[in-house]
Amino acid sequence: MEMTEDIMKVLGRIITILPLLLAITIFMGKRSVGELPVFDLLVLLVLGSVVGADIADPEIKHVHTVIAMIAIALLQRWIIRMKLKNRRIGKWLTFEPTIVIYNGRMIEKNISTIHYSIDNIIGMLREKGIFIIDDVELAIIEANGMMSVKKMASKEPVTRSDSGVVYRGRGYEVPLILDGKVEYDSLHRLHRDEAWLRQSLLQLGVDDDASVFYAAVTDAGELFVTVKDEIVSDIPPIYH
Repeated sequence: MEMTEDIMKVLGRIITILPLLLAITIFMGKRSVGELPVFDLLVLLVLGSVVGADIADPEIKHVHTVIAMIAIALLQRWIIRMKLKNRRIGKWLTFEPTIVIYNGRMIEKNISTIHYSIDNIIGMLREKGIFIIDDVELAIIEANGMMSVKKMASKEPVTRSDSGVVYRGRGYEVPLILDGKVEYDSLHRLHRDEAWLRQSLLQLGVDDDASVFYAAVTDAGELFVTVKDEIVSDIPPIYH
């Protein structure tokens, strides 16, 4: 009789916990499970442990599990907001992108810093369809551990804009403003100053860098800006 009660209790918990877990996952925000940043992965592990313990042990009070799940979700949302408002906190809670290949040369120091082996790098390049390192202009290990690759211009496929049109070679872009905060280190590395940035923004009709959500400059010197609260029309209706 006691075993039957335990079984019914476990089934009841599964029925009630799954919708709550789905709601909390949606509340926490869209993420690709295979590409989670470290902090989000830890949150999911803790959430899974709490739910697993609740289902496996009928002696645990169900209400405590529900409270713990809600508290974890609220904490995660609060920390995400802090990360967005403060770049320094964001850097503490996640990994920074790391350049591992530049102009066909592996950056040994950076690869060692993130504890990747040469085999890891080569394997990830093969997954991108790249079998010759000299074909790579830029390879970056992102915060989620995935690799982003830009091939040499001569190795990239020809696009329609290249047909009969001079190739402008935008290359890659360097972020200069993130959510209203100027990346002074990037400016200095590019041998630019704040006066140049403000003048460039004025030419685009932006008079306050605090109103800029994202700004970046390409290696060709072109500046691209997205203003905060900018209304973008004609977005394709892609929902699934």
